[in-house]
Amino acid sequence: HAREHSEEVQVPFLQVLFPKVPILSAVVGSAEPALCRRFGQALARALAGRKALLVASTDLSHYPGWGDAVEADRRTLEAVASLDAEALRSALDREERRGRPGLQTCACGEGPLLSLMEAAKALGARRGTVASYANSGDTVFGEVDRVVGYGAVALTAGAGPSDTTALNPPAAASAVGPLPAADRESLLRLARRTLERYYATDTVPLPRPASPALRAERGAFVTLHEKGELRGCIGHMAQDTPLALTVSRMAIQAALHDTRFEPVRAEELPLLEIEISALTPFARVPGPGSVAVGRDGVLLRKGGRSAVFLPQVAPEQGWGREELLTHLCRKAGLPDDAWRGPCELFTFQAEVFGERKREG
Repeated sequence: HAREHSEEVQVPFLQVLFPKVPILSAVVGSAEPALCRRFGQALARALAGRKALLVASTDLSHYPGWGDAVEADRRTLEAVASLDAEALRSALDREERRGRPGLQTCACGEGPLLSLMEAAKALGARRGTVASYANSGDTVFGEVDRVVGYGAVALTAGAGPSDTTALNPPAAASAVGPLPAADRESLLRLARRTLERYYATDTVPLPRPASPALRAERGAFVTLHEKGELRGCIGHMAQDTPLALTVSRMAIQAALHDTRFEPVRAEELPLLEIEISALTPFARVPGPGSVAVGRDGVLLRKGGRSAVFLPQVAPEQGWGREELLTHLCRKAGLPDDAWRGPCELFTFQAEVFGERKREG
């Protein structure tokens, strides 16, 4: 078992969650069909008439890009939900032969999956339901160019075809518009839950909202205040990540990686007030005269340098347009009057909302 760590990783969780439930674990080191069939049928005979839950563990695709993982993992989960062992073996073989860049395997636990499917059918399972799917690129710390896939399928008795609707998440909103109050509250709760979970357990929640608006790809800033003073602010401006995931990521970044401040300490969390700025797409403008103070956030680029201010910064500081642009140049490391010459200016708007004031 020197190279197989699944038991050491998983059994402690079961012991904590279900301390009085007996556990029998088995490492299935082969995906040979006849062996898996015999093992599954032996399990079914041993468990006949008993109250038992069978669990097979496997990761899904290893190391392709996000899009290739979604496609390959869909085929694997559909095959598992069909309870057809031959369909699963064919799907894995077919996907692994496609030559997807970076793909090393579609399921590292093919043997456990095949064994479970045989046992489940022998015990009366007739229907598979995909309960959940995500890959590591969907997480706060994940990268989309090299991911691992994860899914959950329940094999149960009952009539009807397999249910794979979980593989078709709600579509993202096609246009940027004002966020409903419920979505604002959802984002604020997500940002706080992300910080609380991280500081308590070194893990973070997986942002998978049902709201189309929160699945839309938008930039966002997360700003942290403590007793009325700025404690951290970091944002992601590109429109390339679902809004909910952007907010989760920026909450962590603002707490840990704003170089103007020491990282937030766990004991500060109850004192923090979280503010979110959801951004509209950037639009290039012809010159400084197109900037409306109080309405527009501004991004300035010149000579390989850039800086940005959110729309609320200038009113909070009491700046007019020229002061705003001067401070923007200063932030970018440019001469104060660099905005008067050739440069690139982009404006955007922000929907700003925050938690109710917290008493410290």
